[in-house]
Amino acid sequence: MKHSEEYRDTLLSRQIIKRINTVSRRPIRLMEVCGTHTVSIFRNGIRSVLPETITLISGPGCPVCVTDQSDIDAFIQLARNGKTLIATFGDLMRVPGSGSSLLMEQAEGRNIRMVYSTTDALELARQHPDTNVVFLGVGFETTAPTIAASIISARQMGLKNYFVYTAHKMVPPALEALMNTDGVDIDGFLLPGHVSVIIGVDGYAPFFEKYHLPCAVAGFEPTDILQAILCLAEQIETDAPSLANCYPRAVSAGGNSKAREVMNMVFEPCDAAWRGIGVIPGSGLRIRDEYGAFDAAKQFEIPIIQTVSPKGCACGEILTGKITPLQCPLFKTVCTPVDPVGPCMVSSEGTCAAYYKYN
Repeated sequence: MKHSEEYRDTLLSRQIIKRINTVSRRPIRLMEVCGTHTVSIFRNGIRSVLPETITLISGPGCPVCVTDQSDIDAFIQLARNGKTLIATFGDLMRVPGSGSSLLMEQAEGRNIRMVYSTTDALELARQHPDTNVVFLGVGFETTAPTIAASIISARQMGLKNYFVYTAHKMVPPALEALMNTDGVDIDGFLLPGHVSVIIGVDGYAPFFEKYHLPCAVAGFEPTDILQAILCLAEQIETDAPSLANCYPRAVSAGGNSKAREVMNMVFEPCDAAWRGIGVIPGSGLRIRDEYGAFDAAKQFEIPIIQTVSPKGCACGEILTGKITPLQCPLFKTVCTPVDPVGPCMVSSEGTCAAYYKYN
């Protein structure tokens, strides 16, 4: 059964590739706004089967990569105060701050634990009632509902020692910021599947209605991505932009209303700083005042230090599609997965890490 499905998918992919090569005539630049798409495109060699007219560029789709340097420094300062147990996903551990990293702080004896879910962080708080547990909330609309749910659960459980430092971002405002960034040239967007499951296709409607740029929600299998690329090429060649859903088995028009309800119950929009882009109005999520008792930014004094970006790091330009990692002078020389200079080489969804591993 598995082999027959793979054979079917291979035949379908070949048909789509043939169609793309037939349709695409003018040079176009398509940006995938999802780190998982970036990795899948590299792992499956999708660039190698596309015509020379189509250029794929990677955008700000890696949540760890777009986390601003000031937030990374705040994480480190929280770890240093001696009164907290920091719970974090693994990708954040090695991201360089202005003078340290969470991994370096852990080596110095700071109480930092890698977790796989908010459930793990809640359990740490339950098991250590005399220790303040701070979960570092990083991600897009995909993970925000689960972190919001953890705060609701902490209230229901009566946990007074569970906190969240939120650095969450929302995708649609970033798309608009990219359209208004000098030097960014985009003809169409491959929209992220995971985020779209939550916000639905309708979540992008205001952006599309304003810019009328070809958009296609894509899944993560090679066939899914190729189908979305074909959809975008056809829109561009016929001058008929649309907001297309090429992932209907998982994404609906309205998305997951229950997940958004939980997210909106705990969080509210705020301005947020994105690495490489700057402050984007209304693109972040902060904890509402009624849940302020769980907000680490409000409950702990976090020293403000002078933020210093990694010298020579081009992550900002790479995240906005202005350059590729191959154009960064540090890539594969000074900056490697063993000794990364910037977050794009650290995260498993980072563009530099994908180029290093698969290019």
